[in-house]
Amino acid sequence: ISVKAIAAQWFWQYSYGDYSQDNQGITFDSFMIAEDDLNIGDFRQLTVDNALILPINTCIRLIVTSMDVIHSFAVPSLGVKIDAMPGRLNTIGFAINRPTVLYGQCSELCGVLHDSMPIQINAVSIENYLAFISTNL
Repeated sequence: ISVKAIAAQWFWQYSYGDYSQDNQGITFDSFMIAEDDLNIGDFRQLTVDNALILPINTCIRLIVTSMDVIHSFAVPSLGVKIDAMPGRLNTIGFAINRPTVLYGQCSELCGVLHDSMPIQINAVSIENYLAFISTNL
């Protein structure tokens, strides 16, 4: 599975290009949820409105770039840290072996609000992943 993560000030845009009916694929933005809008159990400055949904036990290729300045896609518990640079594509491969929620942030000093670019990955079963894909096509 290939997923493209595009950094922008101050959000991430994710694109699932493997699934396309109109050459657009599935694309959505992911913003940090404001502190006033958090639910009980949500993590402040880490919870997002649209998490990156990935299947477990699957080889995943993440393609990373940026729209504006240098950012960094970092998810420490997954062992992933890769720079997002304007005009360049960086790629990294990984697999997640259990259903979980993983958190990270932009780890580059990309501007005054760089701490407002959290990353949330929801690792789900392949059945739930396929349901997510079919719902968003």
